[in-house]
Amino acid sequence: MSSRNYTDVIIAGKVYTLGGYESEEYLQRVAGYLNGKNAELRRIDGFLRQPSDYQNVMLQLNVADDYFKAMARLSELESQTESQANEIYSLKHQLVTAQLKLEEMKRELEEKKQKR
Repeated sequence: MSSRNYTDVIIAGKVYTLGGYESEEYLQRVAGYLNGKNAELRRIDGFLRQPSDYQNVMLQLNVADDYFKAMARLSELESQTESQANEIYSLKHQLVTAQLKLEEMKRELEEKKQKR
């Protein structure tokens, strides 16, 4: 079992100590993602004039939006993967069937050659 990792991160200009079983690099990446989202929202005209609770909710909504879009993309990719796996299975089945037919035809040809 891995041990808990702790690391200091800066989110929106404040230092926080994050802890978890993930690597310190991962925790830093998560903080970086939040900082990026925060910076993205701060570039929107009028965002900084909004109350901090509104800003926090907008940040949460944007993170949730990214999450749901990523989950939809994952579902789409899983569906494509399943479809491709089914197609590969079908092609393999066709290949085996063709190989068996070829072997049967070779056998028949050999038998006809021997009868002559």
